[in-house]
Amino acid sequence: MAGISLRHIYKIYPGDVTAVSDFNLEIADKEFIILVGPSGCGKSTTLRMIAGLEEISKGELYIGDRLVNDVPPKDRDIAMVFQNYALYPHMTVYKNMAFGLELRKTPKDEIEKRVREAARVLDIEHLLDRKPKALSGGQRQRVALGRAMVRNPAVFLLDEPLSNLDAKLRTSMRTEIIKLHQKLGTTFIYVTHDQTEAMTMGDRIVVMKDGVIQQVDTPQNLYDFPCNMFVGGFIGSPQMNFLDATLVKENGNYYVDLGGDKLLINPDRVKANPGIENYVGKAIKAGIRPEDIKDDEEFLEKHKDATIVAHVDVSELMGSEIYLYLEYKDYKMTARVNPGSKAKNGTDVKVAINTKKLHLFDPETELAILN
Repeated sequence: MAGISLRHIYKIYPGDVTAVSDFNLEIADKEFIILVGPSGCGKSTTLRMIAGLEEISKGELYIGDRLVNDVPPKDRDIAMVFQNYALYPHMTVYKNMAFGLELRKTPKDEIEKRVREAARVLDIEHLLDRKPKALSGGQRQRVALGRAMVRNPAVFLLDEPLSNLDAKLRTSMRTEIIKLHQKLGTTFIYVTHDQTEAMTMGDRIVVMKDGVIQQVDTPQNLYDFPCNMFVGGFIGSPQMNFLDATLVKENGNYYVDLGGDKLLINPDRVKANPGIENYVGKAIKAGIRPEDIKDDEEFLEKHKDATIVAHVDVSELMGSEIYLYLEYKDYKMTARVNPGSKAKNGTDVKVAINTKKLHLFDPETELAILN
């Protein structure tokens, strides 16, 4: 088994186009790590460099203690599962899973044993004689996973493996892949642009933008303590609301002034973040997650020092909660409120903001100043 070390990795294409810049990451043995970010952020390129399918322009890549920059893909002890499954259409499921082992001259009885075992784990034993065209998307995905499994690789690389599946199947396959990781006890590196996938699957998440790592942390820490506005806005659904504001200090208390409406910042949070003093009287960005804006009486009473009145554009019942799409001054905001909310389309509603969960950012650097 193997940890992976990426040290100052760059990918520079002809014409001085930098796809990945100074990528540093230590991945522990058996860890499930997720690379997430918008399209074109360099996550798949990074995965392909680990696989050996893309050449590394600068930097060092270690799998275990071995420098593998110049080691061909077949000798890296990795297996990759692609977005389009890449199955051979003329071969049966059994043949598709066995093919890589046959190329390596693995004994027939060993191939039989490994294919049957992988098929049992993935619940595709009844499909072994079928061709890929006779399979559903989810079944093809399992075959692609099985083909990787039979090689007993030290590292699994998965590039958007669920993006071709429908929403319900994606959810069940997420669970399957998590269980598979636990069962195999192997290092998994998983690329996705879907932050729900990232939040539910990974031990740690690497958030990327424009080829640069923004933040590496556990899903909960990324959600609670985003290091900048990009991470705050990318992680979480619906996404964080951002408002222009000024930080003011009155009678020893700190307030976020939204152009007349003032939100009292919890004094304990100020004590924990003394650097906030440097922003008094200055413009800041306030970040508020939708679930920290509510309109029920109990919440309003609890947070009476942080209320605003907003206009309800649309009220969307989601079953266990309601999404309120609000207009406040010139801003569009989203609130996740209780299903008993009386807010109606086209009316004004008084909401409170939980300032214990308020995020403040520097508008120029976009770095967090209060989390």
